[in-house]
Amino acid sequence: MPRRKFLKPKKARSTYTNRLSYDDLINAESALGRTLFGPIPVGHQREFFAARKNVWIWHESWVDNFGAWQELTVRYEVRPTGVFKRANKGNYEKIEGEELNNFRKAAHSYLNLVKTKLYC
Repeated sequence: MPRRKFLKPKKARSTYTNRLSYDDLINAESALGRTLFGPIPVGHQREFFAARKNVWIWHESWVDNFGAWQELTVRYEVRPTGVFKRANKGNYEKIEGEELNNFRKAAHSYLNLVKTKLYC
């Protein structure tokens, strides 16, 4: 019986010419991720990225009407028992229903965007 040849998986190619650090890649991914949710209001900063396997970060900061700096950081953890979120270092709560569907859509859109634009 002839031996089967197995192809080696292709390595992800970056559109950048230099080797990038992990932080550089996270920043590049986040720059793409922030575009998923429409235009960013003037004075706002937004980040959305996969921090590591099964951990997602949404961060938004802005200056409110009183001139005070506001920040919201939401950490999503995908676990075998469901998706849990923690806002601003509070307690974890399981997300369900429309919020869960929105998270899934955002995660899938992010992965597709990053795959096609950054690691093409």
